[in-house]
Amino acid sequence: MDSYKLSPSELTFLWDECPRCFYLKVVKGLPRPSLPFPGIFSNIDALMKQMYEGKRTEEMLPDLPPGQFFLMGKWVESQSIIRGGSEVYVKGIFDTVIRFDDGSYAVVDFKTSQPSAYHVEFYGRQLAAYAYALEHPAPGKLALAPVTKLGLICVEPIDIDRDTSGRIRYVGDATWMEIPKDEDKFLSFLDKVMQVLALPEPPPAAEKCPFCKYRADARTHGW
Repeated sequence: MDSYKLSPSELTFLWDECPRCFYLKVVKGLPRPSLPFPGIFSNIDALMKQMYEGKRTEEMLPDLPPGQFFLMGKWVESQSIIRGGSEVYVKGIFDTVIRFDDGSYAVVDFKTSQPSAYHVEFYGRQLAAYAYALEHPAPGKLALAPVTKLGLICVEPIDIDRDTSGRIRYVGDATWMEIPKDEDKFLSFLDKVMQVLALPEPPPAAEKCPFCKYRADARTHGW
């Protein structure tokens, strides 16, 4: 039985965009062509991690229980998950983890965006994947349990000004969006994913997938 790696981000973005592209990436090792990613977002992400690292929740997120941001950008890898004739494991890098004073943990992702109810469902599976890997780690991999909270820190730019030194500063609101933790729901979602991975051929393309449309057009014209 083949064992397939599942990236938490691909379970969120690629799965929703096109199951066929997801299948080709995971099962056949054929990723989509890389697209340019604005470096500014990587810079913002790095600065966010730098600002929060080591800070207390009482200072940064007073609505949360007492605790401390103590891990940033670490790899996680889960033990194998065998369901419905397929075997997978979760592997990826989370943004940050909070260690609460009571010994429990929260998995947190930073987003440069306006808070939206849509984020709860969409990013929930990504955070659930990290939490699953931390609570069910592969031998020798990072283990943290129990994970009691999942959430997003959404930073939305709302103003811009210029300080006395002439430097431009963006001003933003940071909003905590808690996401319900439901391991059973995550495993039910994985059941659907693993049923697709067990198919002998890739599933149909998403109607609006530009990559699959390009491939289909190329085949039609014999290119």
